[in-house]
Amino acid sequence: MPLPILALAIASFCIGTTEFVIMGLLPEVAADLGVSISSAGLLVTGYALGVVFGAPIMAMATARLPRKPVLVGLATLFVIGNLFCATAPNYWLLMAARVFTAFGHGAFFGIGSVVAASLVPRNKRASAIALMFAGLTLSNILGVPAGTALGEAFGWRATFLAVVGIGLISVAAIAWLVPSDVAEPSGGGLVGELHVLGKLQVWLAMLIASLASASLFAVFTYIKPYLTDVSGLSRATITWVLLLFGAGMTIGNIIGGRLADWKLMPTVIATLLAMAVLFVVFTKLGAIAAVAVAIVFVWGMLIFIVVPPLQIRVVEAAAEGPNLAATLNQGAFNVGNAGGAWIGGLAISWGVSYANLPLVGATLALLAVAVAVLSQSLDRRAVVQA
Repeated sequence: MPLPILALAIASFCIGTTEFVIMGLLPEVAADLGVSISSAGLLVTGYALGVVFGAPIMAMATARLPRKPVLVGLATLFVIGNLFCATAPNYWLLMAARVFTAFGHGAFFGIGSVVAASLVPRNKRASAIALMFAGLTLSNILGVPAGTALGEAFGWRATFLAVVGIGLISVAAIAWLVPSDVAEPSGGGLVGELHVLGKLQVWLAMLIASLASASLFAVFTYIKPYLTDVSGLSRATITWVLLLFGAGMTIGNIIGGRLADWKLMPTVIATLLAMAVLFVVFTKLGAIAAVAVAIVFVWGMLIFIVVPPLQIRVVEAAAEGPNLAATLNQGAFNVGNAGGAWIGGLAISWGVSYANLPLVGATLALLAVAVAVLSQSLDRRAVVQA
């Protein structure tokens, strides 16, 4: 893989650490700023909303600009945003800094996907996107635990300053390694980018992404009480289980890129079906601790096997103007994150036990399968008609 993709992976590691490390620092942030844990938890929600609303705004604002300066600018935005986070004197300014930082998230991964795919032969495009996303998965294994430990030892602000340092490295790497003429925007500019949003396949791909993500977060949001109350694991063990989940994500990301380069939609359909089956097994055997831990690892693999295929699916479906669509797909994943957590919480409030919560995830995964099958059938019909 070309070195420019490694530069993008460094930036995605920085972005992933920024997004998720706050979860491990909520007690420290709450105590320092004089707010409740639940209020500090809204910093996670604020970031997610910043991704959802910032993605289309940034994509449209940069539609006619060269890709390399846009990527450098977005990476710089993360550096500035994290510096604001590290120096925020109160809760509301920290919230504003988090939302400001998140505005570049979707656009970076969307435009970065298009750039990564343009740097390799067509039969390796999904693998290139997977390598860029490897930084995101590694941030869950390395960045978040290290950032949490740093924040506990030296204060939460030290964590954000460390992310600033990593961000500066990513800015330098992109400026140095990414070619100046890479993936130049189409001549249609913003109009061309908006035109491809009229394609049904683009929206179907984003719907699959949202449903797949929702199936994850409907259960994963409540994984700690599940593992303690149903599986009988100690709270101290949960951290290691979540690291195992992150390891599964990293492995699945690599596998997903390879499989998508071979058979894209069959990979998506088969993986989503496997997730639905895994959720059912989780419901039946989750009370056995060893089985629950193994399921969490496989679950991490499966959810990230579908990420590179779904991203390249959007890029290919919107080939005439892929930047906006690829960016919106990142917003679709985050809509699924928020929607899945809400659906899971709603199910619990309606009396669904933690033990049966994976059945909610299975239902959402099967809905994603149905949409994927529809999308593939439309592909076949188009080939026949051609």
